[in-house]
Amino acid sequence: MIERVAKREAKIAVFAVAHGVYWEQFPGLLDKMLVYHGELCKKIGANEVTIANYGIVDSSEKAFDVAQQINAFAPDVIFCNMITYATSSVFAPILRAALAPIVLVGLQPRKAMDYEKANTFMQLENDSICSVPEFCGVAIRFGKKIADIILGTLYDDGSADEKIKEWTDIAKVLHGLKGARLALMGHVLESMYDMHADPTAIASTFGIHVPLLEIDDLVRCFEEVTEEEISKKVELIKAEFEMPDPKSDPVTRKLTDYDLLQSAKSAAALDLLVAKHHLNGMAYYYEGTEGSIQRTVATSLIVGNSILNAQGIPMCGEFDIKTNIAMLIMDKLDIGGSFAELHPFDFEDNTILIGHDGPHHIKIAQGKPILRSLIKYHGKPGSGASVEFKLKEGPITMLGIGQKADGTFKFIIGEGYSKDGPIPPTGNTNTRGYFPPDTRDFIVRWCKEGPTHHYALGIGHRAETIKKIADCLGIESVIVR
Repeated sequence: MIERVAKREAKIAVFAVAHGVYWEQFPGLLDKMLVYHGELCKKIGANEVTIANYGIVDSSEKAFDVAQQINAFAPDVIFCNMITYATSSVFAPILRAALAPIVLVGLQPRKAMDYEKANTFMQLENDSICSVPEFCGVAIRFGKKIADIILGTLYDDGSADEKIKEWTDIAKVLHGLKGARLALMGHVLESMYDMHADPTAIASTFGIHVPLLEIDDLVRCFEEVTEEEISKKVELIKAEFEMPDPKSDPVTRKLTDYDLLQSAKSAAALDLLVAKHHLNGMAYYYEGTEGSIQRTVATSLIVGNSILNAQGIPMCGEFDIKTNIAMLIMDKLDIGGSFAELHPFDFEDNTILIGHDGPHHIKIAQGKPILRSLIKYHGKPGSGASVEFKLKEGPITMLGIGQKADGTFKFIIGEGYSKDGPIPPTGNTNTRGYFPPDTRDFIVRWCKEGPTHHYALGIGHRAETIKKIADCLGIESVIVR
């Protein structure tokens, strides 16, 4: 029943390059090139992105004109189609002016030339690689970067198609970051030094604006929601979650009617807050005086936050906006993005429990998530409903965003597996993380890279893709192996 409300969108600029002299020398070649360029545009467009096609650039004059048009379009990624040999003068003006990552795509129509019938026309049809080194050399001389090079064939090449899709996914992340409004509400949980982050540094690095909200902004929404809105949330929660009897943990009990109602009301209030402040996500922490409306609201957000995560609006606790950004990146890659930290090892199984007591991305749960009422939140004030599940079994990716002594950010990325096996019935998310060959050694290497104690957790192995995102943003990154 939970549908994405935050769309995965991107704008892609595509242009082809060629040596204009060929058109008179080889009649019919231009028509062939236009067909092949159209085929690439179809491949890119199949990934649900908005395309601006600038055709074939075959002169330096046209290149200057196209460069201005591309910047006016403000794409998230630029694809340069290497349909045949082209001098770098038709590329350099676009490269110099580009404000988005440029990917060179060289997909020749034939897997190999028909050598018995080979001719110059056929060679030029398949000359996708010829000017790639020239373009890369010019990029270095210009002090610019080529984001990636995709080589292969235009037809029946699954590897090339996957690389094109990867870059459309990256474009969706970059689009999602531009102008995103990730709010902070409340304050850092006292004494967590790794949670502090400078909104100006975040704006400079990620292009994100950080609205600073008061707990009373949410309280007003809590007081404004209607009985109909609350009832709809109750029905949604009942449909999406299991509510079993407690097991071994005396802190847990079967979800109470009170906690269900409070969670539903807070979930409706969060929807209103997101709409009022045009939010793309939020990190928060607030304690409030015992018995106050502020504490009631602040301690009943876990269920609503988890629903919003599944809808593409990342929400996390403990004021951790850096991990909130990591969650947004993972969500725009469509791999989840749960709020997570390290829990106890299982040294007998070579695994470690990874999860958290706060909001999660329930779209990546293994089976139906569970709701339990907690009589206390360990380490924090308050009580109420909490979400318990484990991630889908199979490959997983971790993204932590740390900050260095000079204030710059760093992506810490890891890959492992979510394994089958029991998790503690504590009302918290926990997944049995396996990081071959030795989980203990991996965790030591992870910690040495200096992440915050939180990170975003998603499904699939996407470390290399996330590293490319870091490169596009000019952020240092490391893949922990």
